Amino acid sequence: MKQKRFILAENELPRQWYNIQADMKNKPLPLLNPATKEPLSAEDLAHIFAAECAKQELDQEHAWIDIPEEVLERYKYYRSTPLVRAYALEEALGTPAHIYFKNESVNPLGSHKVNSAIPQCYYCKQEGVTNVTTETGAGQWGAALSYAAKTFGLECAVYQVKISMQQKPYRSSIMRTFGATVTGSPSMSTRAGKDIITADPNHPGSLGTAISEAVELATTTPNCKYTLGSVMSHVSLHQTIIGLEAEKQMAMAGEYPDMIIACFGGGSNFGGLAFPFMRHTILEGKKTDFIAAEPASCPKLTKGKFEYDFGDTAGYTPLLPMYTLGHTFKPANIHAGGLRYHGAGTIVSQLLKDGYMRGVDIPQLESFDAGMLFARTEGIIPAPESCHAIAATIREALKCKEKGEEKVILFNLSGHGLIDMTAYDSFLNGDLVNYTPEL
Repeated sequence: MKQKRFILAENELPRQWYNIQADMKNKPLPLLNPATKEPLSAEDLAHIFAAECAKQELDQEHAWIDIPEEVLERYKYYRSTPLVRAYALEEALGTPAHIYFKNESVNPLGSHKVNSAIPQCYYCKQEGVTNVTTETGAGQWGAALSYAAKTFGLECAVYQVKISMQQKPYRSSIMRTFGATVTGSPSMSTRAGKDIITADPNHPGSLGTAISEAVELATTTPNCKYTLGSVMSHVSLHQTIIGLEAEKQMAMAGEYPDMIIACFGGGSNFGGLAFPFMRHTILEGKKTDFIAAEPASCPKLTKGKFEYDFGDTAGYTPLLPMYTLGHTFKPANIHAGGLRYHGAGTIVSQLLKDGYMRGVDIPQLESFDAGMLFARTEGIIPAPESCHAIAATIREALKCKEKGEEKVILFNLSGHGLIDMTAYDSFLNGDLVNYTPEL
C-alpha cells in the first residue's frame, strides 16, 4: 500500500520562523509615511500594530525569529499538518509528475490563517491590549482571528467585505460564535465607510474598504490594535511554519520540489510555503519554479504596476512598494473572496521584480473545474481560493505529460471549501462567469 501522508512528530516541529528579508540580495524598499514620504520606523508602525509585529515587519537582519513558547503550545493543537502525495489526481491527469500538497485545511479553523492569528493576538495580549480589529474577505482570516482573540481574552471587531458576507453567511456566524462583532464593509459605522458609500451607494466592498474601516476603528479606540491576515511581512513570517514543515516532510518523502505553487491574494500562504524553500534558491542557487496563482479578475502580479501605493481604499495605511492595480480598484464579485485584493506584499513584489518567482492568472471557471476534479479524486472540497493553486498545478502537470517529464510539484491547499458550497452550487448550476477587468 502506498504511503500518502507525511506528518512530523511533536519534537520535530519548527521552533523558529524564517525571515527571508535577511537573505534577500535586494531588500524590500521601505514603507513610507504618506504625509512626509519618509521611511517609517517600528515605533511609527506600533501605533497601529502590536509592537512586536511592527518590529518583525521591518527586520531585515535576523533570518530566524524564535516562536514564543505559548504560541508553540497553541500550534501543537493542530500542527504538523500533513503533506500528502496526490496519487489519485496524478492518475486522473495521466501525468508522470509527482504531485504533493500541504494540507492546511485540517486545523479546526479550516485554513492556514490561524498560523498568524495566534501570534498576533499573543503579542497584543503581552502588550496589554484589550481590543483587536481586522478586515476579512471570504472570512477565513476573520474566523481565525475571532478564535485567537477569544483564546487570549481579547475583544474582536471584524469588517467583512459586504459581497463576501452575502455570499458566505456562515463565515460571519462562525466569527460571532467566537464572540466577535462582524460588520459588512463598506458600512456607515466609520468615516471611511460613509465616504465610500456616499461616492458609490452600491459598492460591493473590497479588502481595501474593509482595511480602511478596521484601521480607523483601531486608531480611534483606546487600547486597540489592528491585525492583518496577509500582505504585511510579519504575516508571511508567521506563515513560514508551513514551508518549514513541508521541507522536512519532503525529505521524508525522499523528494525535493521542482515547482512550488500557491494561490495569491496578498501573499501570506504563498510566502508561507515558498519562502523556506526559496532561501535555498537565494543562498545556494537551487533551481525551483515558484508560481503564484491569482484570479484573472484581480491580476496584480501579471498586470499590475510596481509602485508605491496605499494598502487600503481610504489611504489610511503607509505607502507600500508593491505590484498594484491601484488602491481604488474595485474587484469583480468572484467567489474567491480572499484573493480580491488590489496589491501584493512588499517581499513578494521585490522577489517578483528580481525574477525569483512568477505569477499566473486563473479564470474563475477554470479554478472551479480544477476544484471539482480535486474533490472527485482526492476527496477534499477545496476553498475557492485554493482552487486557483490546484488549477495552476494541473496546468503544470499536463505540461509534464506532454513533455514526458517526471517533475515534483508541491502546492498549498490553504483551506477547505465546506462553507463555500453556495459557490459550488452556482458553478454546478452554470451561473458563474469569468471576469476580465478593464485596466
